[in-house]
Amino acid sequence: MVHKIGVLGAGQMGNGIAHVFGQFGYDVVLYDISEAQLEKAVSAIHQNLERQAKKGIIPESLVGESVGRIMTTKNMIDLAPCDFCVEAVTEHEPLKLDIFRKLDDIVQPGAILASNTSSIPITKIASVTKRPDKVIGMHFMNPVPVMKLVEIIRGHATSDATFRLTSELVAKVEKEMAVSQDYPGFIVNRVLIPMINEAIFALYEGIASAEDIDKGMKLGTNQPMGPLTLADFIGLDTVLAIANVLYDGFKDPKYRPCPLLVKMVNAGYLGRKSGRGFYGY
Repeated sequence: MVHKIGVLGAGQMGNGIAHVFGQFGYDVVLYDISEAQLEKAVSAIHQNLERQAKKGIIPESLVGESVGRIMTTKNMIDLAPCDFCVEAVTEHEPLKLDIFRKLDDIVQPGAILASNTSSIPITKIASVTKRPDKVIGMHFMNPVPVMKLVEIIRGHATSDATFRLTSELVAKVEKEMAVSQDYPGFIVNRVLIPMINEAIFALYEGIASAEDIDKGMKLGTNQPMGPLTLADFIGLDTVLAIANVLYDGFKDPKYRPCPLLVKMVNAGYLGRKSGRGFYGY
């Protein structure tokens, strides 16, 4: 039975995950190394809950209750009493592996350790712990409170009990589940990132403007936003990191990141979060 949930990383994904679990009645411990980031996260959660209340999605009374269930900390030891932890830090493999080593030593032996990674192998993450059977991929979509999908990835050693409890948790927060094998990119990014990368190649090769590429995909294939707008929303550094995981994992040239994407990341043009990407913000 899950009562207390740890969320590691208070960025856009982490605060969304904390928001959802708090909204559905779970006590949450939100960890980050930055006090400023934790304060920003709590503010964002409060604003997003108020937005839901104004739209009639949740009752007004749930705003304060949900925020009240979320405790913030800069000390990982405070995650010790958690039954279930979700790691949502930067998509950087050495950092994630280091966090899982430390987390494994801190939380109770029966606790499940999940990763929100969008591309890094769960089997590899699990291998640095003493509980590989209790490690699973739990990839939420952005923005977490809005998007209905959670991609579940079983590592090589993930037990049926771990999978079952994680599945139940997804249902309790009223999300839908898609189950993937543990191969680079899983389902969503295996399909999505090559599409975004191809759109960047189309821009790079002068086939069309960014606006027309996005218009073509929006109006021609009924996507809610064009691939270049979506890349800016995700963060071009994250898009590049996932593209590199696919390229390194499969050794197939079709996954080669577009040189324009690499150049933009090197220039610091990361999309919405930096104020400039394929568009200005």
